[in-house]
Amino acid sequence: MQNIRNIAIIAHVDHGKTTLVDKMLLSGNLFRDNQTSGELILDNNDLERERGITILSKNVSINYNGTKINIIDTPGHSDFGGEVERVLNMADGCILLVDAFEGPMPQTRFVLQKALEIGLKPIVVINKVDKPNCRPEEVHEMVFDLMFSLDATEEQLDFPTIYGSAKNGWMSTDWQQPTDTIIPLLDCIIENIPAPVQLEGTPQMLITSLDYSSYTGRIAVGRVHRGTLKEGMNVSLAKRDGSFTKSKIKEVHVFEGLGRAKTSEVSSGDICALVGIEGFEIGDTICDFENPEALPPIAIDEPTMSMLFTINDSPFYGKDGKFVTSRHIHDRLMKELDKNLALRVRKSEDDGKWIVSGRGVLHLSVLVETMRREGYELQVGQPQVIYKEIDGTKCEPIEELTINVPEEYSSKIIDMVTRRKGEMTMMESNGERVNLEFDMPSRGIIGLRTNVLTASAGEAIMAHRFKEYQPFKGEIERRTNGSIIAMESGTAFAYAIDKLQDRGKFFIFPQEEVYAGQVVGEHSHEKDLVVNVTKSKKLTNTRASGTDDKARLIPPVQFSLEEALEYIKEDEYVEVTPKAMRMRKVILDETERKRANKS
Repeated sequence: MQNIRNIAIIAHVDHGKTTLVDKMLLSGNLFRDNQTSGELILDNNDLERERGITILSKNVSINYNGTKINIIDTPGHSDFGGEVERVLNMADGCILLVDAFEGPMPQTRFVLQKALEIGLKPIVVINKVDKPNCRPEEVHEMVFDLMFSLDATEEQLDFPTIYGSAKNGWMSTDWQQPTDTIIPLLDCIIENIPAPVQLEGTPQMLITSLDYSSYTGRIAVGRVHRGTLKEGMNVSLAKRDGSFTKSKIKEVHVFEGLGRAKTSEVSSGDICALVGIEGFEIGDTICDFENPEALPPIAIDEPTMSMLFTINDSPFYGKDGKFVTSRHIHDRLMKELDKNLALRVRKSEDDGKWIVSGRGVLHLSVLVETMRREGYELQVGQPQVIYKEIDGTKCEPIEELTINVPEEYSSKIIDMVTRRKGEMTMMESNGERVNLEFDMPSRGIIGLRTNVLTASAGEAIMAHRFKEYQPFKGEIERRTNGSIIAMESGTAFAYAIDKLQDRGKFFIFPQEEVYAGQVVGEHSHEKDLVVNVTKSKKLTNTRASGTDDKARLIPPVQFSLEEALEYIKEDEYVEVTPKAMRMRKVILDETERKRANKS
């Protein structure tokens, strides 16, 4: 029987989870000396690398002194909370990573709460102690207070602490005495994390994630809860609804290093992947053929935000994308449901429209961005929060919002948040910066980030997590400025844009193709303005003597996908294609639009 430790790494965004896993992999001598591994080995898809965040949780393992350590890397954003909840079920302990300057942040709280509820024992790693302004002792106290407030048990409060810098590749029990390896952390894991308990009896395994291979189809990944599973064994699959289906395991794989290795059997406590199981979902149990016993399925928090997805019907439809029909989009959304637990998709009454609900704007925009890169064309509407009726009163999701800003900007930010129905719960100064905490409706957070960053000259750090449903807080003012809309289709000319600059800000470059009804800028007043940006200069054969001024254009405003989703109004869509992203009115024709507004 081999010696196993299963451990999950949890932390706030940007505190260095993935970097730490990298260093652990390197210390496990997974790579040959001549093999270059690059940075952030685990964040292997382009989207994760660009944004610098982990979206999908991953499993890897290392061997250290004859002990196999299964490491599970988890995302830090609460929008991907569905991912975290699932994978914590596989671990026996967790490493809580905290930044030595920032201390515990909202997401730290969110993931830690989940881990303590399951009963995992934490090891606290205080990272980035090489920073000049770090305060490891204070942070250690803060972590203790946080655990205490989350009702941790005596055993959980008696946690070991390791200090170090994952980036520079060292860990130590005393932060003033740096070492040159991360061995102290590995020793600490083996000492403090319990080995999985060997449970004898009929086999049971909860499926917590899935892998896909185009060769063998869907692969079930999970941790063996009890008994042993063997290659070629007949098993039952227990579904969420209580029904059972018969199935057979074709191959058993275990995680070794970054890949998987085939094995003949696995026993309780090991994390494995099973090939050949048909028709399973995450949260189902694989159990004995004769006497099936199901494990309790995974409970997932409900979604709080929804968006309308529809097929692209703009004049430029089908120019860039490979997949444009409603069947394509429908199949892709269904495929996403397989692995993305916190997502819900409902087909709307109109043909070619779906209501997709998720945990927040980021959760949904990552899905849109992934689809765009795969060659899909689609249009998405404004994000809407999901209301619930509790005891006859209309309730809406409230989030806990934390903003960290330099002191001089704090009054602006407080004013901005309170206007959007935010209630301040805490304010503490930390050197030159201030930590602000609010309880705020999810509606108010949509579109807040851009304004907060503008008001604080890009210095603010903002994070939020879902707290609970509370009674409806009343109307919130959204963007008050109207849109500038193109009148005709054609090429935008610098000459036309130059003459219109005093009417507002533009979002398009000269020589860009536009169509009638596309939103090309923001009007400086409340009403929408329809302009002709495709007007060119009339040329004559008379030579002008210096009367022609060059067109001087202010650079256009460029939006990221989240910003665009947060910016649009109710009657607008964001059109997303592999090469472009445009904003447009739902009704393109101007006369039709006026008619609809009158009615």
